[in-house]
Amino acid sequence: MASKTQIAFEDFFPAMIEKRGTEGFMDELCNGFRLLMDREKGVITYESLKKNSVVLGLQGMTDDELTCMLEEGDLDGDGELNQLEFCVLMFRLSPDLMNGSRRWLEEVSMNE
Repeated sequence: MASKTQIAFEDFFPAMIEKRGTEGFMDELCNGFRLLMDREKGVITYESLKKNSVVLGLQGMTDDELTCMLEEGDLDGDGELNQLEFCVLMFRLSPDLMNGSRRWLEEVSMNE
């Protein structure tokens, strides 16, 4: 009987926002995007995700799981994640961020 690999996602995002503030958290998300992106294309591709997932401790992910992750965040259907799609996906993966997003958006608006 084949076993299915499950990726455990611990939601550290709310604690990061409390510690670094909204702007610092957004900087960290952008750093995460740059870490995973294809340097030549400026987007996260399947190949760049597979290559760089080891840095995030996700080396155990199957090809299907990597593909599903890309498909989950790919809003424009091009098979890749741009920075906005990546950030939206990260917010969607964090239930606590989704619940508190209105407060954080208001904080960012007040700082502009």
